Amino acid sequence: MTVATAEENTPWAAPVYYVYQEGGFYFFSDPRSRHIVESQASGRSAASVHVAANTWKDIRGLQMSGHIRRVSIGPESARALAAYLKKFPFTSEFFSSGAPLKVEDFKQRFNVRLYAFIPERVYYLDNRVRFGFREKVDL
Repeated sequence: MTVATAEENTPWAAPVYYVYQEGGFYFFSDPRSRHIVESQASGRSAASVHVAANTWKDIRGLQMSGHIRRVSIGPESARALAAYLKKFPFTSEFFSSGAPLKVEDFKQRFNVRLYAFIPERVYYLDNRVRFGFREKVDL
């Protein structure tokens, strides 16, 4: 997923690994990173998710606007982390202990926090339907 923000009319985009569940796109980021600082200051952000495309006919994905919120430690973060580790099992290679990983372990090892991009407006685009096909998704 690519997260986009802007400050004083200067846009910024940052790719992140994410997992989708419960209406949010969960990802880890450094709280000092530009996309987090700007999103928290403005309360607004955008994101896109798309498949790799070799031709224009293969382009499809989501265009979204919404906000990013920090996820507190608790049941929500535990569910998001479990889904994240399932989608990206290689992340456990960064940790030496065989104990189950917790969000706090990521904070300690990488100085990151768990965030969720919450979409408020979503468009699905799919050039397989026709060139320029774009449809609003009801949330």
